Amino acid sequence: MNPHMKSQTLFGAAHGAQGWRTRLPHWRVAGVIAAAVAVAMLAALLLIALMGVPVGDALAAFADGAWGSPYAIGASINRSLAFALVGTGFVIANRAKLTNVGGEGQIAIGGIVATALSLYGGCSHLPLGLSFIVPMLGAAMAGAVWGGVPGVLKAKAGTNEVISTLLLSFIAVWLLYWCVQSEALLRQPMNNAATLPESLEIPDLTKLPAIFAASGMNLNIGLPVSVALAFASAILLTRTRFGLSLRAAGLNAIAAKRAGLPIASSIVGALAIAGAFSGLAGALMLQGDQYSLKAGFSSGYGFDGLVVGLLARGSITGVFAAALLFGFLRSGGINMEMIAQVPSALVLIVQGIVTIALAGGAMWLDRGDARQ
Repeated sequence: MNPHMKSQTLFGAAHGAQGWRTRLPHWRVAGVIAAAVAVAMLAALLLIALMGVPVGDALAAFADGAWGSPYAIGASINRSLAFALVGTGFVIANRAKLTNVGGEGQIAIGGIVATALSLYGGCSHLPLGLSFIVPMLGAAMAGAVWGGVPGVLKAKAGTNEVISTLLLSFIAVWLLYWCVQSEALLRQPMNNAATLPESLEIPDLTKLPAIFAASGMNLNIGLPVSVALAFASAILLTRTRFGLSLRAAGLNAIAAKRAGLPIASSIVGALAIAGAFSGLAGALMLQGDQYSLKAGFSSGYGFDGLVVGLLARGSITGVFAAALLFGFLRSGGINMEMIAQVPSALVLIVQGIVTIALAGGAMWLDRGDARQ
């Protein structure tokens, strides 16, 4: 699915996100989500059969790519981290009834800044682990700015944050293309006609340190960082004045403002935090996996992270469950394309069906909620 088409599909689904916070039993909500995923999987099996590919071969290739070896499991988990960070940011913003659909652009901006700092910011000479920490922080700050701008527009002018975050996302993606196409910016020197439009590989000291290296899973420090941020986000939403302000802004912003709660700063802060998490996701993708910036760097991760946030229904635990689902789906889809010649776009179709099914499920839950 084309990212532009995907953004239009998610535009409508994101507006339906507000209905996902219901008073219905958790088992009923979980059943709707499981049914949506099951419908998508059945549709995928049907499409594979219609392509004339043996379903058994395709499933075997999918399983091998998703969890067939320690390295495959590690790759799936690493992909999941970007989805989890974007999804966590989405949940934080959505607590105030704000919808951040700009994760794709915020990932791109984070990748640009992390690349620039790693290659030309002198980070490789910094001591005490700062060589990889500084690019991560720079990426998070850049994402915060990219997310904070729509927050200011929302708080001061009432601009719809769905529109502003989406448009800024397109700007960021084209900025990334410009950076990797121009030698004056981040493109590697063109030594011959075969030189690809991408940056130089970042120095080894700016790459994320590996953890559990003996396991062969190729995991990096991004995993504990993401988990720590998830715990911090849960505390932020449930145990702080800021979390109370977000919830109050989502329920009734006018009444909350009259009660003296800082609604405007909460709106800006929520979208800035969402942007920071997406920017950090860009750094993890660059420093922990790709090691160079190239066209298509963000690869739809921002839009997938939005779907993860929708699936989670406001739960940080749900974010990681959905992120793992999407991470293993993407890894299996890539291997399925290479081994069984099933287009990896099938995974995008599955994700699209999940999104549509969830939107319908949200309407059904809303009706049930209204009857109670």
